Amino acid sequence: MNSVEQTTATYLLDIQAVRLQIENPFRWVSGWLSPIYCDNRKTLSFVQVRSFISAEFVRLITEQFADVEVIAAVATGAIAQGALVANLLNLPFVYVRPAKKEHGLENLIEGDLHTKQKVVVIEDLISTGESSLKVVEALQNAGAQVLGMLAIFTYNFSQATEKFLQAKIKLTTLCNYDVIIEQAVKMNYISQNQIEILKKWRENPQIWGK
Repeated sequence: MNSVEQTTATYLLDIQAVRLQIENPFRWVSGWLSPIYCDNRKTLSFVQVRSFISAEFVRLITEQFADVEVIAAVATGAIAQGALVANLLNLPFVYVRPAKKEHGLENLIEGDLHTKQKVVVIEDLISTGESSLKVVEALQNAGAQVLGMLAIFTYNFSQATEKFLQAKIKLTTLCNYDVIIEQAVKMNYISQNQIEILKKWRENPQIWGK
């Protein structure tokens, strides 16, 4: 666990952007029962937290993708953070909808994007990776060159890791599931004996709790 991961985990737990409820699990849109829920939109309400996240994204982009020309965000959760990053880098900004609008111009990509432009995608969290990589595909279909993706948090599901490898998209995150759990123990947010439950959930979240 590096200092950025630790700081991000502490922030997310402090402001309850990440919540752990083992005895009363959350139900995801997919129907999965989960002892953890991450809502990174909450980071936008805390100046110190959102500024830290933006600054770290800018640092990573500068180090890894110096030739980036456009910042893209995944709608809707990453739009605000993506716009902040684009502003700090003085770059154009676009965002990608989960589906085309059903009216007007019926846009899938909102903003001004040109063929062959080099794009870095900002995401708020990675679960299975499916919706995030659909955004990458939409950008590539529009003729953009996607250099990589940055996200605040990942659950570290093995299927997501495999999907990103297959798509040949570099993914870098500020924090991950393992770091959150480790930091939650240090902060007395959860007890040591709850760790095994949390590990078992990630191994097979589809059937956990049923």
